[in-house]
Amino acid sequence: MTAIVYRVRHQTTYRYQRNVTLSQQMLHMMPRSFVTQEILSNQLTIEPTPVDWINHLDYFGNPTRSFTLSVPHQQLCVLAESVVRLTPRASLAQIGPTQPWERQRAQLSRVHAGQDCTPFDFLYPSPHVVCLPELAEYARPSFLPGCDLLAACMSLTERIYNDFKFDSEATTISTPLLQVLHGRRGVCQDFAHLMLGCLRTLGLAGRYVSGYILTTPPPGQPRMVGADASHAWVAVYCDGVGWVDFDPTNRCVVGEKHITLGWGRDFSDVTPMRGLVLGGGVQKLQVAVTVERQT
Repeated sequence: MTAIVYRVRHQTTYRYQRNVTLSQQMLHMMPRSFVTQEILSNQLTIEPTPVDWINHLDYFGNPTRSFTLSVPHQQLCVLAESVVRLTPRASLAQIGPTQPWERQRAQLSRVHAGQDCTPFDFLYPSPHVVCLPELAEYARPSFLPGCDLLAACMSLTERIYNDFKFDSEATTISTPLLQVLHGRRGVCQDFAHLMLGCLRTLGLAGRYVSGYILTTPPPGQPRMVGADASHAWVAVYCDGVGWVDFDPTNRCVVGEKHITLGWGRDFSDVTPMRGLVLGGGVQKLQVAVTVERQT
């Protein structure tokens, strides 16, 4: 398979009831580069235009921009436009058999903490991912004794897809993970957090990945501008292979339709836009994402 180029347009707009006198924000809206993803161009447009801003890398190496707005405003609009080239990732068939998941768990204790992208950061609970016996119980049918690690992860991916219903009204980002498990409804962030909770409860390293996915309209209907949304999935650490990404919302191994923004322990580490404002009163948020294939 040859490389594929995508154009991504991600617009976030806040409208306020009254003037905001001060706004300080941190953005995770610039895709990161790695082996199978190359950033050809990237532009951020912020209105009103801040005079005080800085680009930097966060703890996990994700590109971020922090800015301060001190001019009174009743609307804040951030537009991120990127062109990204994806090269094929290895499929599970190409990776081939991997070690049993129990051996992977034992080997994690021997990984040097100084390594780049160390799995240690992704072994433990985080603000949105708890480690509970109920999660281990849910994961057990996939993680049978001696089971190949990546085969077990694919099984868990498929079971989450089959057992849970996508429902944008069922949860918020603050919905407890145990409630998601019992309610069997949620969105991509919930399913990613659920899978991470299962993995970490079993002693395996999993990280939260934020990004976009190309969606396909019904046959005969045109693509709608802004109809795509930000997406989330999971990467599992496999010794000797590295990180392998699984998408429980779509029951698949991540491939040529997934564009990565960044990764962290959970959603809180890679929130697209996070900050504080003084004033403003009631606020309304509108997000529009468009992903278009160029080649």
